[in-house]
Amino acid sequence: MIYLASDHRGFQLKEAIKRFLTERGVLFEDCGAVAYAEGDDYVDFAVVAAKKIQEDLSRANEASRGIFLCGSGHGVDMVANKFRGIRAALCWNVQVAKQSREHEDTNVLVLPADWLDDAAAEEIMTMWLGTEFSGEERHVRRLEKIEELEKRKFS
Repeated sequence: MIYLASDHRGFQLKEAIKRFLTERGVLFEDCGAVAYAEGDDYVDFAVVAAKKIQEDLSRANEASRGIFLCGSGHGVDMVANKFRGIRAALCWNVQVAKQSREHEDTNVLVLPADWLDDAAAEEIMTMWLGTEFSGEERHVRRLEKIEELEKRKFS
């Protein structure tokens, strides 16, 4: 399952992403905004989607992911990474998206809607969705350290 979240600045690109995912038969849930509303807050939608991913992670390690958008991507990235078990990365090209999956095993792709057109977002998503975690020892070790930090610092 892919959980989508965006504010008004990411709304148009999120709608294009929904078409892209539908055409490829990828299951998704739109956690908002469900309609364009200038002045809405990215925090509200990112929290809903992050909680859903977190709930799925707690159930038999179900592999859920998210695609979060706002104008710069910074805001939803910060929100997502407040949740234990969420590994969000702001990706603006295919190389960064690929590395985020291979090295950090990201489960949330963050897209900066103000800086990407539909075609660029589709390329980034295709790479991110199609790339597996490398499982290399150094990356596993680093992720384990992050998990230890989360256990001590976050709920």
